[in-house]
Amino acid sequence: MSAGYEVFAINPMSVARYRERHSTSGAKSDTADAHLLAEIVRLDRAHHRAVAGDSQEAEALKLVARTHQSLIWDRTRQVLRLRSALRDFFPAALQAFPDLDAPDALELLAKAPDPERAARLTRAQITAALRRANRRYVDTKTAQLQGILRADQLTRSPVVQSAYAAIVTGQVALLQTLNTQIDQLGAVVADHFGRHPDAEIYASQPGLGVILGARVLGEFGDDPHRYADAKARKNCAGTSPITRASGTKKVVLARYARNRRLGDALQQWAQCSLRGSPGARAYYDAMRSRKIGHQAALRQLANRLVGILHGCLKTRTAYDETVAWAHQNRAAS
Repeated sequence: MSAGYEVFAINPMSVARYRERHSTSGAKSDTADAHLLAEIVRLDRAHHRAVAGDSQEAEALKLVARTHQSLIWDRTRQVLRLRSALRDFFPAALQAFPDLDAPDALELLAKAPDPERAARLTRAQITAALRRANRRYVDTKTAQLQGILRADQLTRSPVVQSAYAAIVTGQVALLQTLNTQIDQLGAVVADHFGRHPDAEIYASQPGLGVILGARVLGEFGDDPHRYADAKARKNCAGTSPITRASGTKKVVLARYARNRRLGDALQQWAQCSLRGSPGARAYYDAMRSRKIGHQAALRQLANRLVGILHGCLKTRTAYDETVAWAHQNRAAS
């Protein structure tokens, strides 16, 4: 693409089906596959789209937004590992620190990674950690933490406990580093997003903040010719359903073959829009009143929001609550 070639991205499953058209014996070779790929583009070019060419700004935004999201997923994995270790030998810590990736929890676990050292934490040490984390009601929370950590509990043998303490220390160090890197990279994502020409349109959508808006923009790209209409954008997003019909049987299913990162961002967008958009809340409530499940209702809401976003990008206008949900308001009246 950088050299100016027109590139077509073809799903391996489609290639396998094309191969069966040419040969049913199961034979396969690199030469035959090269010929097959050339035939696909030569004969069925109209049914395939060339890879869109995003701007350099969108490509850079996509890179940093994806890395930022990957670090958050990595942090979640490390938190689960830390939680598993604490459950095996120090369950009181799970009661004391519901959010294991919080700065105060990590600071106190680094100082006291086992029950014995946790019971020896002073009020001054706990209070200082809570104040550095900007916690409210410090005195009350300090007393609660001391009461939980000093309560009688079952313990493992000293040698096993020391091994677990070493594991907790390592996990805490990883989480502290990940927190720092996520914050720093989040600032980079915000900087790239703020400099993109489409940033204002994305930021105007209800439920889209800087980080989430950057993810959605990066995954959709900014090539104005990539999506012929709103349906094409919805299909790419994976929010539009698929229909399987044969004879008198017809089934409508969710589209699971999709961009996982974009699907995750759109699900969060739909969830966040419920608080900032009366139209989105009314649409979601209407889905729920029809006995549609929570996740399915969010998926349908995300599908509607993607269509609204496409209209805003096409007309180069910011989001307008009245215009976006005018059809629904007329139907309700």
